[in-house]
Amino acid sequence: MRARTEKLTEKLTEKLTDNAWVRFAARRSRRLLLSVWVLLTAAFGMIHLIPGDPVRAALGVAAPAELVAARREQLGLDDPLWRQYLDYLGDLSAGRFGTSTVSGLPVSQVIAERYPATLELAVYAFLVAVALSVPLGLTMAVLTRGGRRRRLELGFTSTSVFFGAVPEFLVGAGLVYLFGVQLGLVPIAGRAGPDSYVLPVLALALGPAAVLARIMRVETLAVLDADYIRTARAKRLPDRRLYLRHALPNSVTATVTIAGLLLGGLVAATVLVENVFAWPGLGSTIVQSILAKDYPVVQGIVLIYGLGVLLVNLVVDVGLALLDPRSTIRES
Repeated sequence: MRARTEKLTEKLTEKLTDNAWVRFAARRSRRLLLSVWVLLTAAFGMIHLIPGDPVRAALGVAAPAELVAARREQLGLDDPLWRQYLDYLGDLSAGRFGTSTVSGLPVSQVIAERYPATLELAVYAFLVAVALSVPLGLTMAVLTRGGRRRRLELGFTSTSVFFGAVPEFLVGAGLVYLFGVQLGLVPIAGRAGPDSYVLPVLALALGPAAVLARIMRVETLAVLDADYIRTARAKRLPDRRLYLRHALPNSVTATVTIAGLLLGGLVAATVLVENVFAWPGLGSTIVQSILAKDYPVVQGIVLIYGLGVLLVNLVVDVGLALLDPRSTIRES
């Protein structure tokens, strides 16, 4: 009976190891765990690598020595470094990010209050970027295929390069001046109603949309020259069916990859854009915390940003595996 059980277990193990999806999940899990550990360790070392005493910097040079010592003991900064590291990992596993040295509030509370505003801004900007870039790139590929409409192609390329190169905060400043100051169409600061989302979302979305539109155009041009598209044309399929059903699904893979990476970048880009528009999110909070030398809050927000980028990369990998298994699942 025991030999039979061992044989069945061995067969099951062989089947699992031969399964491409299982190998894919194992590889991604190892990479994710290693990346998370590096992120946690880097965030921990951030406070200890900064010159000076963070408690003294937060309380001010005039603070009594007794108050500084008591605060250091309360935060556990007098313990050995290895002990602080273990306590830090233990607190994170329990969902505790520490306490703000300025306000005395739990860092988790500060993040919970500000994170939804940042997440909304990044997600809306991502959706707008994809909604603009995919149809624009597809349309430009169809219109400029085979060297046609050279002026239109030049105008599209120049405009997309310009918006892709200009930093988000400069785009935001330009939008504030044009639509907020000169035209007075939408609010230029704060988070109060749907109108207040227009300018910060556009400031974040225009650059990624320009990059994605260029990639979408290039990929679509390559797809339109493929043999199966020529076969579909020979069958006299309607243009709408040809482009949307045959060309679009096969040209969107690279766009999805870059879009996922840009989503992670959008979360980080909110730091500057939020300060331009006085947006009450993590971006403005981390700048205020840096200026106030509130390092526990800075550390917690850095962790949230880093974990967000890692999660986005994981979702992109899984999405690519579903769209094109040959490109990811069967890699060595």
